[in-house]
Amino acid sequence: MKIAVLGATGFIGSYILDSLIEKGFEPSVLVREGSEDKLSQSEKCRIVTGDIQDEQAINETINGTDCIIFNIGIIRQFPHQRITFDELHLQSAKRTIDIALQLNIKRFILMSANGVSPHGTEYQKTKYLAEKYLKKTDLDWTIFRPSLVFGPSRGKIEFCTQLRDDLIDLPLPAPLFYTGLSPLHAGQFKISPIHVKNVAEFFTRSISDSSTFGECYHLGGSEDFSWKELISIIAKASGKTKLKIPTPAFIIKTLASLLDDFSWFPITRDQLNMLLEGNTCDSKEAFKKFGIKPIPFIQSNLTYLKE
Repeated sequence: MKIAVLGATGFIGSYILDSLIEKGFEPSVLVREGSEDKLSQSEKCRIVTGDIQDEQAINETINGTDCIIFNIGIIRQFPHQRITFDELHLQSAKRTIDIALQLNIKRFILMSANGVSPHGTEYQKTKYLAEKYLKKTDLDWTIFRPSLVFGPSRGKIEFCTQLRDDLIDLPLPAPLFYTGLSPLHAGQFKISPIHVKNVAEFFTRSISDSSTFGECYHLGGSEDFSWKELISIIAKASGKTKLKIPTPAFIIKTLASLLDDFSWFPITRDQLNMLLEGNTCDSKEAFKKFGIKPIPFIQSNLTYLKE
């Protein structure tokens, strides 16, 4: 069975690709020129060199395949470089969906995100609008909405590794963000971390399962953790202790409003807003339905942070 993968060179995409190959699928992947070396097991893939903005490249990648996995996404936009949530999350998804309809490729699996909303951040809105566009088609679609995804980064962007580099390793206390005037609940917003191998398994197991057609699944781990707990666990897994201090969110938002466009600044206003909202979900039924065992968010599964 031939599977088109758009977004195969990123963190989650590399694990989806490995899972597909392990299960005997034949991946067809779209890769930007010069990024071929970012592919895992490239020798087992049909590679199309091109850009997601190029309809001809998309057509060549998905033509003749049985299923499309759209996994393109960014966590931060840089409009001056024409890297935007609208272009990559929404317009590229619409472009791919339209071509799938033209080629009569019925199976379409979309990577979305937990917490998407028509009234949220630009990240959340563009993910939501891509879902809405897909749902209006007659494709056999499935949507997955993961919470925070963790696991060995393979040199790519991964939350725990970034937190280690941008926060834990700095000789400063870790911020426990809070809104309002009282710091009593600082750092208490919660997240449901899910292992990247679990996410990849959900994608590959859904491909031929018709019971998943027209369904949307929220994916989180087996336990919720507060921001304060996350910092402690990641610090310990990195072999360090970390002092933590309550920090008013408005201070960081003010700084971010000035420094959003600089990649060296560790967090944007939108990212902080989404953190403060929390990012939890109950995925027990999804794990049960797919027959997948959750990989827990514990120190023994975070040993890659010491590398």
